[in-house]
Amino acid sequence: MGSDQLGLQYAALCCATLMVGWLLHWVYRWVNPPCFVGKLPPGSMGFPVVGETFQLFKASPSIDIPSYYRDRLKRYGPVFKTNLVGQPLVVSLDPEFNRFIFQQEGKLFRSWYPETANNIFGKKSITTYSGTVHKFMRSFSSKLFGAESLKEVLIGELEDAMRQGFASWAARPSIEVKDSVADMIFDLVAKKMVSVEPVESRELRKNFEDFFQGMLCFPIYFPGTSFYKCMKGRKNVHKKLTGLLQDRLRTPGKKHGDLLDLLVEELGSEKPVIDEAFAIDALAALLFTSFATISATLTIGLKLLTDNPKVVETLKEEHEEILKQRGDKNSGFTWDEYKSLAFTTQVMNEINRMSNIAPGIFRKTLKDVQVNGYTIPAGWLVMISPMAVHLNPTLFEDPLKFNPWRWMTHDETKRSTQQRNFMPFGGGIRLCLGAEFSKLFISLFLHVLVTKYRWKEIKGGEVLRVAEMIIPQGYHIQLVPTTE
Repeated sequence: MGSDQLGLQYAALCCATLMVGWLLHWVYRWVNPPCFVGKLPPGSMGFPVVGETFQLFKASPSIDIPSYYRDRLKRYGPVFKTNLVGQPLVVSLDPEFNRFIFQQEGKLFRSWYPETANNIFGKKSITTYSGTVHKFMRSFSSKLFGAESLKEVLIGELEDAMRQGFASWAARPSIEVKDSVADMIFDLVAKKMVSVEPVESRELRKNFEDFFQGMLCFPIYFPGTSFYKCMKGRKNVHKKLTGLLQDRLRTPGKKHGDLLDLLVEELGSEKPVIDEAFAIDALAALLFTSFATISATLTIGLKLLTDNPKVVETLKEEHEEILKQRGDKNSGFTWDEYKSLAFTTQVMNEINRMSNIAPGIFRKTLKDVQVNGYTIPAGWLVMISPMAVHLNPTLFEDPLKFNPWRWMTHDETKRSTQQRNFMPFGGGIRLCLGAEFSKLFISLFLHVLVTKYRWKEIKGGEVLRVAEMIIPQGYHIQLVPTTE
């Protein structure tokens, strides 16, 4: 064998050795991520690249806490490390630590999302969403979702939209609840935000369909993948919203009476706090969040109500009492009536507690954080699990039972414990901007439903749990006017 061949073989052997060494080092770093001060919480980072993503999102036929959480809670305790779609993070099932996270917003933690969600909703809009921009966005959003807007304008428009929507549903043999509710909300919100009519808004909403699946999946941009479908929908949404914004910017003096007017006004100011890219991302995020969680919550809620006729009967009694108290029988639903709905509020609380539509609440550490003798390094993601708290039997007695009456307990200790650990809309200064809108919408929905209609199951409705409750096959019902 010649010296040249020996040299090539030696070089190849060296390269292979280096590659194996690098690979082993990379795997070691994956399994044992660095923590320069203190010790990371216990847990497993899963397999390289995929982490524990598939275990985390494996659907369970039980509505109880899935085995992924239960097994790790038993093995590691309520705070543990893992890896989700290639991103290291710490999962918190600890009620006390959750409250600490909310209290330290802006000091030790800040609102954040997994990288795939950042790509979908615009990384810039999330990473710069603080300080002046945060104040602007809260003010901007309150023009539609704030209490004053809800009380003075939206309550009447919501009731009209619902009555029309219910009437159209009752004219059909059956409707799929989630899709139908989403259309109802989106038609109204899209009109208020960007002045598009239902035909356009329905087309726009179709592009949001795959957003949920794309938010917590691997960012593989290849035809057929969830992320590809999601990003294709995002592109279509942005194209539509960009066209609307550009038209408005060309005629800034022409007002349409919607939220887009406010963005155009800010962009045309001397020192705007946002740019056009941020404006588009913000509009897309608000449009998506306006319908996505409420439609899913009401779908689960209707299934729970169907299975608990005593709750429906008590709801009906409360809402019929409102009708009896009205001086003018033709008057609409009022803000005072909404605020008087004690049992309806308990029903909403119980639906939100059991459904846990948000799979997690995400925060990013700004500094090294100490918890239970461990260190969460600066820059790590933390995922709060509302489900693990809401289904904790030490906090909520018999947690798998749909029991709205639990919220009217006279036991002050129990009442305080439930209220402190109830987090359907997050917590701290980042409490969901649309919380009051969501509660008003659901209250009105139930008001029209139980006073004017009855319903029966047609097909679907099989419930699974990932972290949130889901109905993968949909829920089809027939709506029948009670006057018939």
